[in-house]
Amino acid sequence: MANLDPDLLEALRQAATNAADDGIEFYVNSGWRLPHYQNQLLREAVSKYGSEVEAARWVATAATSPHVSGDAVDIGHSVATTWLSGHGAEYGLCQIYKNEPWHYELRPEAIDDGCPRMYADPTQDPRMRQ
Repeated sequence: MANLDPDLLEALRQAATNAADDGIEFYVNSGWRLPHYQNQLLREAVSKYGSEVEAARWVATAATSPHVSGDAVDIGHSVATTWLSGHGAEYGLCQIYKNEPWHYELRPEAIDDGCPRMYADPTQDPRMRQ
């Protein structure tokens, strides 16, 4: 959990504690990433999906990835992501992309207003167009 945004980390801890009361265990598959690791993931995605355009639906560049900035986590176990999809807004934790049910970012305004509408995938996210 090193190098995560402190507010994101605190929200995750609070959500994980309350999820545990419901018998749900959180598992963070991926949090903060080094830029060179993010670029490696992108190269692997290009190889897997056959093009940079298709890979961009799944993996951001190091310059745009919220993982590199410490502003995103990928949560494992579908029961945990199901729990977060129902309760995450209470902590400001929101799924950002419809195609990535494991990817969560902190949106503090969600506590009062609910999570924002999801993007279909990262290619629809204006932050990815830098």
